Amino acid sequence: MAFKSDIPSSEITPESVYLRRREFMVGAALAGAMAVSPQASASSDLRALQYRKASAASPAGYFTDETLTPFDDVARYNNFYEFGLDKRDPAKYADRLKTRPWSVTIEGEVARPGTYDLDDLLKQQVLEERIYRLRCVEAWSMVVPWVGFSLSSLLAQFGPTSRAKYVAFETLYAPEQMPGQKPSFFSTIDWPYVEGLRMDEAMHPLTIMAVGLYGRVLPNQNGAPLRLVVPWKYGLKSIKSIVKIRLQEAQPPTTWNISAPEEYGFYANVNPYVDHPRWSQKYERRLPTGLLGINRIPTQPFNGYSEQVAGLYQGMDLSRLY
Repeated sequence: MAFKSDIPSSEITPESVYLRRREFMVGAALAGAMAVSPQASASSDLRALQYRKASAASPAGYFTDETLTPFDDVARYNNFYEFGLDKRDPAKYADRLKTRPWSVTIEGEVARPGTYDLDDLLKQQVLEERIYRLRCVEAWSMVVPWVGFSLSSLLAQFGPTSRAKYVAFETLYAPEQMPGQKPSFFSTIDWPYVEGLRMDEAMHPLTIMAVGLYGRVLPNQNGAPLRLVVPWKYGLKSIKSIVKIRLQEAQPPTTWNISAPEEYGFYANVNPYVDHPRWSQKYERRLPTGLLGINRIPTQPFNGYSEQVAGLYQGMDLSRLY
C-alpha cells in the first residue's frame, strides 16, 4: 500500500531566525567540544567551523520550510519515561544523566564488533542539519532542526554481514541516573528501552543519529548524547541515549510492542488511516499551542515523507503491519 504526499508549505521562518540556526560544527569538532565539558549543557553552541545548510536545495526530505517549534518547547515537552511519566519530568530530572564518558557497544552480524567510545565514533562522521517533522503516536507534533549524521554511515564502519536483516537498539539502564527506571506501580515497561528497524529502514538516507538540535549539543532530556531519528515513524521509534546497537537476522523485540502489542506494532509508521485503539490518528496537534487554541492539522501518511519511503513497504498491508 503506497501513499501520495501533498503537503502544503506553511509559514516561512523569518530570515533572521533562519540564518541563526544554520551554523554548527562537523565531525571531530563536535566531539572535541563535547569532550571539553563532560556535562555539555543544552546551551552549548556548536561553534561553526564548517557549514552544511539545510535548505530547499537539500536532498528531498532533508528540509521543510514549516515553522520551527521553539527550542523551549522542544526541550521541555518530552516523552522520556526513564525520567518520569509527566512531559515535564525529563527536563526536571535529566541533569542527573552523565553523558561523558559514553560508549556504544556494536555486536551481532558485523565484521568489527566491540565497544567504542562515542567521541571516537563521532570523529568518523560529518554532521548535517536536518529539519524534520516529529509526530508522536499521541497525536502531537513538532518541527525540529536536528544535527546529526546518517545511521548508514555509522553502520558501515563495522562491516554488516549479509545476515544482518534488522538493527536493534538499547537505551542506557541506570536507575540511579534515570529515576523512571526504578520499580513503580505506574510503570509496565521492562527496562531497558529497546527498539529496532529493518535493515533497509536503517540504511535509508533519512534515518539519522542525532547529537544536537537547534545548533546546540543535544539536551539530556532529548536523548543525549546519541539518539535515533526516523522522521516517517512515530516518535516512539526514535530511541534515546543509545548504548547498544546489534545487527541480527531476526526481528528484534520493541518496548511498546512488548508492553501493549494490540496498540503498538513493530513498524510504527505514521498512518492517518490506522487509528490508535483509544484515539484517532487523522489529525495532530502541532506544538506550540497558541492563545487562539489548538493548532490542529491533518496527519500526512508517513509524516509527509511518502515520496521518499513508501517504496520500502510496497505490497505490505499497512493496516495490519502497523
